[in-house]
Amino acid sequence: MSDPQAPADPGLPVLIGADYSVYTRICRLALRLKGVPHAFEQLDVFGPGGADKARAAGQPFGRIPVLRHGALRLYETLAITRYVDEAFDGPPLQPSSPPDRARMNQIVSIVDTGVYPAIVWGLHVPVSEGREPAAGSMARAQTVLDALEALAGAPWLMGPRPTLADCYLAGAMGYVLESPAAPAVTQSCPRLAAWWSHAEARLPLTREGYGVHPER
Repeated sequence: MSDPQAPADPGLPVLIGADYSVYTRICRLALRLKGVPHAFEQLDVFGPGGADKARAAGQPFGRIPVLRHGALRLYETLAITRYVDEAFDGPPLQPSSPPDRARMNQIVSIVDTGVYPAIVWGLHVPVSEGREPAAGSMARAQTVLDALEALAGAPWLMGPRPTLADCYLAGAMGYVLESPAAPAVTQSCPRLAAWWSHAEARLPLTREGYGVHPER
């Protein structure tokens, strides 16, 4: 499902964000996997007036993404992705059994509290800016990768079909593999590497490319 830059139908959901944003990528993946017709509006939150534009779009903290659907304005990626899964017809993106849903949420939380701060910010951003990562950064990243390796199913993270866990990790994976953590994925995390090989070839947007700059 394409996500055009301008809405053709005023009733379509509109996702506001930026190609480089991990969390915008997550929401775009959820919308595409669910098969929800929608529009995508670019908002560079780091550009001139970007934070004010995000606040005007409905994000009180001046961040992205924001989902607009009729009178509804949603921010926070978990709220957006769960709304997408629960409000629209299409393949379910959350497991039905409580144990599996809990494990999916565990992976989502690891991306939020581990992958994003420890790898995207802790490794990718400093290296991309020509700085040395802080002491201990690689050890923290390895702990995160080991946790994901232990949880990863096949062929998707939760088994036979993609879920929000795949959206979350795939949204960050490009930056993981552009960081010093990349060799750890390929050399010491075979289940995670196999998942990414499968997901990268099949997920919308990962095939097409997202853009190149992480959130700052």
